[in-house]
Amino acid sequence: MSGINKGIRKIEMALKWDPSPAGQPATDLDIVAATYLASDPSGAPAYVVHFDSRSPDGTIYLNRDSKDGKGFGWDEVMTLELERLDARYARVVVGVVIQQHPAHRTFVSVLNPAFRIREGYTVLDEDEFGAVLGATAATVGEFVRESDGWTFHPGVQGFEDDPVAFTRVMGQVRQS
Repeated sequence: MSGINKGIRKIEMALKWDPSPAGQPATDLDIVAATYLASDPSGAPAYVVHFDSRSPDGTIYLNRDSKDGKGFGWDEVMTLELERLDARYARVVVGVVIQQHPAHRTFVSVLNPAFRIREGYTVLDEDEFGAVLGATAATVGEFVRESDGWTFHPGVQGFEDDPVAFTRVMGQVRQS
């Protein structure tokens, strides 16, 4: 890093949604973060963090997990400690995937989904998924390591892949 700029250091990605109506199968959304090596920033992820996992070095981890959206406030929360992430990683993409069991779902059938990405008390992005209602998963932003620290690039982009396929392709450069 040059000068006095510290860049983005520690991020909180939060996700919320309302529970399914009575008698309907539970809706389960999950936060996903994928890291990419400096040698291949748009290729295959070096590793992916989601429910029941954390990064090998402990810098990306899920603080809260919900399988039904019945929490108060933000149902899922993931922490990304970018300042501690090894220098070989140049990019981190964050996204949300809808679990497809027991029913096939897209964002149009999820009640009031929303996300927030912040550093400390500073909100970097906060949105819902209105632009990708037909998608089963979406990336919501990416963090890129620059010479003077990490920068954030917001943007919701929908995918129609199953959760496993989504984690393989979520960081690929796509045509708008």
